[in-house]
Amino acid sequence: MGIYVWLVLTRAIALVGTGEPVGIVLGLAFAVIPLLVLWFIVQEWLLATRVQGLADELDAAGELPVDELPRSPGGRIDREAATAAFERVKERVEAEPESWRGWFHLAFAYDAAGDRRRARAALRKAVALHRSARG
Repeated sequence: MGIYVWLVLTRAIALVGTGEPVGIVLGLAFAVIPLLVLWFIVQEWLLATRVQGLADELDAAGELPVDELPRSPGGRIDREAATAAFERVKERVEAEPESWRGWFHLAFAYDAAGDRRRARAALRKAVALHRSARG
């Protein structure tokens, strides 16, 4: 990744150095794109490390979510069982909306139900609640 960023940035600098309006615009665009990519990678890495910290804390307390949902012979989660499990976890979050533990469990319920976008959002919420609870 570092080599890629270095190569793109050197090309971007060369384009800006031409002094031509099109070269300047392209050079600036080429410079911004790898920086955005790096920013997104760092954000994902930070989220992953924070989620792992929450998982470690839940594991130490014996509260880590366990996937015990029935599966088809092909390995697919039974949708009815996933929906029922999701409803139980959702009720817990609705009863305690400021509980990071509930949001962490909700993320795994969303994942089991096949909704990865909401699962990631729930993990972000769990991390935010955990950080605000710690002060």
